[in-house]
Amino acid sequence: MKDKEEINIVGDNHYSANTETPLRADAFEKSDDEKIKNIQHHFEQIMHEMGLDLTDDSLSGTPYRVAKMYVKELFYGLNPSNKPKLSVFENKYGYKKMLVEQNITIDSSCEHHFLPIIGHAHIGYIPKDKVIGLSKINRLVDYYAHRPQVQERLVLQILKDLQNILETKDVIVVVNAKHLCVSSRGIKDKNSFTTTLEYGGCFSNKTKRKEFLSIINQQL
Repeated sequence: MKDKEEINIVGDNHYSANTETPLRADAFEKSDDEKIKNIQHHFEQIMHEMGLDLTDDSLSGTPYRVAKMYVKELFYGLNPSNKPKLSVFENKYGYKKMLVEQNITIDSSCEHHFLPIIGHAHIGYIPKDKVIGLSKINRLVDYYAHRPQVQERLVLQILKDLQNILETKDVIVVVNAKHLCVSSRGIKDKNSFTTTLEYGGCFSNKTKRKEFLSIINQQL
């Protein structure tokens, strides 16, 4: 059993042995309603331990609201049944140049403190036989962002899914995000942000990668 100091050190280093979100085998045996009911009960206990008066009109509904928010909104991306259908189409135009979708909103949560991660994703790919509907890229980013995350894992999950659906390794993903676990606690640095970058295929070439970065930097 790890002690508290060791747990904190590992978490702060963003260490994970798995690029998939850690989930138990029985993660979806309970219905959403059951989960909301159980979370509501436990959040009531948290508020009680903090000394809050749950009989107050302003606080009485908070445990339910938080529970519903966790299951239905902030962490809806944990459930594979909520994954968006990624429509791809035959590349009839024969378009072979870079396609870039940028400034995609990131609205996620740090898995170490359950505090917000907010920022943007920028994604590029070189089509081969298939292209994807532009809105589907945004939906995929939103899906993976809406779960407890670390930014390093987030870019990998988006990258691998797009590579699979597009049947090409020529994909690049950049995420720039601000972590409230840095700005609101600990060091309380209000100005810093984090950039993560993952890519494959032709983007392993420095020139091609620089072309993509120059495009997104024009708008940053």
